[in-house]
Amino acid sequence: MIYNRILVRYGDLTLKGKNEKVFVQKVIGLAKEKLSGIPCNISYTHDRMYIDLVEDNADLIISRLNRVSGLASYSLVVRVDTEDDLSQAKKAACELIKEKIKKPTLFKVESKRAEKKFHLTSQEITKEISSYVLKNCDNLKVDVHNPESTLHIEVRPTDTYIYLDSIKGMGGYPVGVAGKGLLMLSGGIDSPVAGYLTMKQGIQIECLHFESTPLTSIESSQKVIDLVKKMAVYAPGSRIKVHFVPFKEIHMALLENVPESYTITIMRRMMYRIATEVCKRRDIYCIINGESVGQVASQTLGSMRTINSVTNMPIIRPLATYDKLDIIKISRMIDCFDISTKPFEDCCTVYVPKAPATNPKEDKCEAYEKSFDYEKMIKDTVDNINTISITADSDLDISMLGLEVRDVLKELKQNK
Repeated sequence: MIYNRILVRYGDLTLKGKNEKVFVQKVIGLAKEKLSGIPCNISYTHDRMYIDLVEDNADLIISRLNRVSGLASYSLVVRVDTEDDLSQAKKAACELIKEKIKKPTLFKVESKRAEKKFHLTSQEITKEISSYVLKNCDNLKVDVHNPESTLHIEVRPTDTYIYLDSIKGMGGYPVGVAGKGLLMLSGGIDSPVAGYLTMKQGIQIECLHFESTPLTSIESSQKVIDLVKKMAVYAPGSRIKVHFVPFKEIHMALLENVPESYTITIMRRMMYRIATEVCKRRDIYCIINGESVGQVASQTLGSMRTINSVTNMPIIRPLATYDKLDIIKISRMIDCFDISTKPFEDCCTVYVPKAPATNPKEDKCEAYEKSFDYEKMIKDTVDNINTISITADSDLDISMLGLEVRDVLKELKQNK
């Protein structure tokens, strides 16, 4: 193993002025948590983190770093002592090239003098290293405009780093630094992706799932549990709370009292009312969903305006401008796609109107809602929410335990 260290870059965290220390400490804490149990030594400065490799486990470490929001990129590097004549750096560069570049390659050297007191400028370092490498390595031809490979040299006060590639990290900000949000989580493709993108921007999430068994199958709620396990790898403690809303009574009232074309619109208004109450009770700052503009009838701008009017909570829609192929790409990347596409329907898909209103009117919604006592139903529903905490390695399987999710969850709570 030629590499002996991983160099980790924080990215935009270092631009936070007086708050920089808070962001950096948060991301360091997350990184240490995700690397817990893996043999390695971690050190850090204000703008870099360093991970010394003590075993041949670089791939495992990188897979864990991929779960840490707030990291811009990282590189497998060869670390040597900083010397005036760069002798160790020259030898290490040659060894790295001989091991990693096996065919004729156009290359260039890029140098960074992070230690400004070093007697050579960045350009002079590049000249020194490139001259040595060209004399001692085969298969190389210089092309500074369109290189196939770039050798990077970074000179710091006591250490010099030599590397070829950078690996893109999650980016964004460390989870939790921006407060908490409530993700309206169905069993579909979009909402888990919205949850991932929200965590990527520093918001810690709790999830809200509307279960309506036996109108919907218990397997749809099991899908949600399995999806949360996938999202939990990015969360602090690899743990996310899920609030299961017993939505059957409201669901039945909607089907009995609301014209078919307005069923989905008013259903979403009820869901937003419930989500708002949960946010108030749990000191959560915003509601998050997986809506993409125009994707379905309830996601037109007209529908969003009418649905949003029942809440004064901020609504975050990370996927608002994404097309479906972009969403699917991320869903596959976070390993949710195969779960999301299992054929079990949730509240919003089990009874889809043939001709849903695409520009529903608020006054019509209010008139239809007067046909049943939804305010009492919402209070009773919120009072009977079941909350469970799901970890990335949870083996919770509710699909074989009963016909109605609420009964299963109550039983699980009593047995704890």
